[in-house]
Amino acid sequence: MRYSNYINGEWLEPVSGEYKNNTSPHDNQVIGEFPASTEADTKEAIDAANRAFPGWKKLSYQQRGAYLLKAAEILDKNAEEIGRDLTIEEGKTLKEGIGETRRAVSILKYFAGEAMQPTGNVIPSSNPETMIYTKRVPLGPIGLITPWNFPIAIPVWKMAPALIYGNTVVIKPADLTPKCVYHIMSAFHEAGLPKGVVNCVFGRGSIVGNELVENPDIKGISFTGSNPVGRAIQEKAIAKGKKVQLEMGGKNPLVVLADADIDKAVDLAIKGAYQSTGQKCTATSRVIVENGIYENFRDGLIERTQALKVGDPLSNDTFMGPSVSKNQYDSVLSMIEQGKKVGELLCGGGVVEESSLDKGYYIQPTIFALSDQNARIAKEEIFGPVFSLLTAADYREAVLMANDTEFGLSASIWTNNLNRAQQFIDQIDAGMVHVNSETAGAEPQVPFGGMKNSSAGPREQGKTAIEFYTQVKTVYYDQH
Repeated sequence: MRYSNYINGEWLEPVSGEYKNNTSPHDNQVIGEFPASTEADTKEAIDAANRAFPGWKKLSYQQRGAYLLKAAEILDKNAEEIGRDLTIEEGKTLKEGIGETRRAVSILKYFAGEAMQPTGNVIPSSNPETMIYTKRVPLGPIGLITPWNFPIAIPVWKMAPALIYGNTVVIKPADLTPKCVYHIMSAFHEAGLPKGVVNCVFGRGSIVGNELVENPDIKGISFTGSNPVGRAIQEKAIAKGKKVQLEMGGKNPLVVLADADIDKAVDLAIKGAYQSTGQKCTATSRVIVENGIYENFRDGLIERTQALKVGDPLSNDTFMGPSVSKNQYDSVLSMIEQGKKVGELLCGGGVVEESSLDKGYYIQPTIFALSDQNARIAKEEIFGPVFSLLTAADYREAVLMANDTEFGLSASIWTNNLNRAQQFIDQIDAGMVHVNSETAGAEPQVPFGGMKNSSAGPREQGKTAIEFYTQVKTVYYDQH
């Protein structure tokens, strides 16, 4: 099937007439053709968003929220079909695909609910005849550049706050997962959003994304993806006077102290590292274990990992599917080879050798034992089913190791010691901290984002989303 861009409330062919095949990572079968759009397509979408902005801005929060609720209802009604398409396109399991779609429904409902929340403050003045108050106003047309690893949830968690606060949107989805965003556009279209409020242009980041960054009518850029691309976007966009929000990489540690329940801690490590094939910015990438329980923990981890079912993500008993693409597959295998040079391979370490999977990008869940915290595999984000196991003499050394990274997105500790848990919360350099739960996972009503090189700009999700998608106007109202 051939799909189109969504611009000004219509499905439009690309100006170039060119399309790109979209294939499944499970078997490389073509599942659709999507536009290879040009600057001209992107400019048309931006013009539509710019024209629609004044009218959308004038609507009440409640009127805008009603559209979000309608779109949520449509996504929810089609959650199983959309979740299945997500699984076929991206490779995560069917349970995860349907779950992600329903997560998008929750995000839309949450931000529709924000239509009833305060958006300003009344502040006492030193002059008894003056009333001072603040109000929030939208930025204007916003450019959204979204990744392939959460191809339903992340676009929605950017679009929903952008829309409820009165902005219009042009979104450039990841090349690898366009069909998921097509479903989102279809839901907004069916919900009856005014023309030009949401627009979607499929194509390469170097073309579509660059025009979003360079075009003066785009007032803000929200990006999720790799650090090199994010920093390049930040530099260009700030030079143009745009507001910028970046969510980038992670090298997330799980610290396991000697008082931990080993079976439960092993379960946390497995879920955090391998669900979604490790293709999460919040995935567990380093497990740091106190010496006293290291051997028992290691043995339990190996046993559980070797028992995992890797295969067709549409199968109900599959725990882990394929990497999303050939490039990602090759990148992960390259990091595994690096790991073999510096660490002890405890399990995995290669491709899944099963004839029914030989056309897909399947990698064995892999664990390395490392003695060198400075090894490349312990420093760089892998974005695959691979993690490093390290030992620490005590809590203090474990925290030092956990913080020894350029990233600071998510971190977790397993302990029954309340004092240690609180110390970890205070001492870890991470934007999101988990106690006795995995490093991955986020709820829509709370802020999402990291420290150091993991994030830049205001946080996403929750009530903090308003910080990026609006600006503050202070009003002095004098009575005469």
